[in-house]
Amino acid sequence: MTDQLIIFDTTLRDGEQSPGASMNKDEKLRIARQLERLKVDVIEAGFAASSNGDFEAIQGIAKAIKDSTICSLSRANDRDISRAAEALKGANRGRIHTFIATSPLHMEKKLRMTPDQVFEQARLAVRFARNLVADVEFSPEDAYRSDVDFLCRVIEAAINEGATTINVPDTVGYAIPELYGTFIKTLRERVPNSDKAIWSVHCHNDLGMAVANSLAGVKIGGARQVECTMNGLGERAGNCSLEEVVMAVKTRRDYFGLDVGIETQHILAASRMVSQITGFVVQPNKAIVGANAFAHAAGIHQDGVLKARDTYEIMRAEDVGWSANKIVLSKVSGRNAFKQRLQELGAQMESESEINAAFARFKELADRKSEIFDEDILALVGSESVARENEQYGFVSLSQHSETGERPQASIVFTADGKEVKSSSDGDGPVDASLKAIEAKVQSGAEMVLYSVNAISGSTESQGEVTVRLQRSGRVVNGVGADPDIIVASAKAYLSALSKLQSKADRVAAQG
Repeated sequence: MTDQLIIFDTTLRDGEQSPGASMNKDEKLRIARQLERLKVDVIEAGFAASSNGDFEAIQGIAKAIKDSTICSLSRANDRDISRAAEALKGANRGRIHTFIATSPLHMEKKLRMTPDQVFEQARLAVRFARNLVADVEFSPEDAYRSDVDFLCRVIEAAINEGATTINVPDTVGYAIPELYGTFIKTLRERVPNSDKAIWSVHCHNDLGMAVANSLAGVKIGGARQVECTMNGLGERAGNCSLEEVVMAVKTRRDYFGLDVGIETQHILAASRMVSQITGFVVQPNKAIVGANAFAHAAGIHQDGVLKARDTYEIMRAEDVGWSANKIVLSKVSGRNAFKQRLQELGAQMESESEINAAFARFKELADRKSEIFDEDILALVGSESVARENEQYGFVSLSQHSETGERPQASIVFTADGKEVKSSSDGDGPVDASLKAIEAKVQSGAEMVLYSVNAISGSTESQGEVTVRLQRSGRVVNGVGADPDIIVASAKAYLSALSKLQSKADRVAAQG
């Protein structure tokens, strides 16, 4: 068995299944470049058959990324697999990841297929995929709740047909670490050709044990690939967290005895990019990447750390990128310095015109706040990406009046399909008045299910980053806006969400 643990990142596929976390092609490409910079082994770029947008994103990532293997998910049918292979044509290294459910519950209620039908479809799907690419991963969906005898039969057939990786998903987060680790071990022992494939784990966090289950699958079960996402992003309670698995294996190499190729100093930048693009804010007490992860409030802890850091710290903050979060630019900084910082942050742009537009926004921001942080730059570039992709609604200007004892008033100018629209309204507060002014003209009928504000960096001069989540007819979208004026940021976020709500892109449900 290899001593190298393969890191398979599915932020762009399974992470995107979080309600409202859908990303456009430019945003996916930015994240993929950052994951390549992290030296992620495999990037699952999407589900090619789910929509034209996903197909084009995978195709673009496959052409742009040279170091990581690029993977597309597909259901176990010829159409999905062919679509995945077509999207991956430009990749240096491409992988098709095909799946079919194997648990009695899923086979009966979802697939309405007999076990023999599922077995045959799985076998033929892997064979078809293997004729198109050399690297094929097979997942029996809801594997942990599947009958072991049947599961062994399906996996053996998949390996015989050419599957190079066997992934064992705990699709609904039902597993317990010791039991899951033993489950993987049992499968490897009972499948006669188990040594012909890399074994992989894919765990969800419904009981808060995705990372623990994944590590048990590695240590007890002998798995050598972990499927995970940045910040643990994913539907329901999320997926196994990349940063936690990586730092657990590196920090406790004495226990795991494994190496990972991840360049950990880029973890924080990747985390913040994913958070900014999706609108899913990282909680302050999140391990590794949370704002409090390396903070010490208790006096006895502070005293100990000052005397010897390892009294209370098992990792160095700079090892995961925290040392990079210093003021880097100001209004006197030139275009070349700005361009260089974009590259260092993984926020590469395709053309000089895009860089010039971002630099103009940077100068405008620098005139309003004296200190520009990495997070400010990522937010600035992120807003550019959203504006390019979703042109239906755009922010122009806002004025508002708020005074104790009087009802706040707001007047806003925004674009709708390229034409300027003016509107005014009152509200319970200046934010409420501003959003009501927009809604008075748009009349979207959407329900706001989340409004959150996050300070991008410290101090009262910080930009505010606002996330707005809207829901209409069962569809959920997130909009993100950033500005030193929190009311303006709120209006930008609302307009961003409305633009996404108008998008007609249809998606096919994928593996959980």
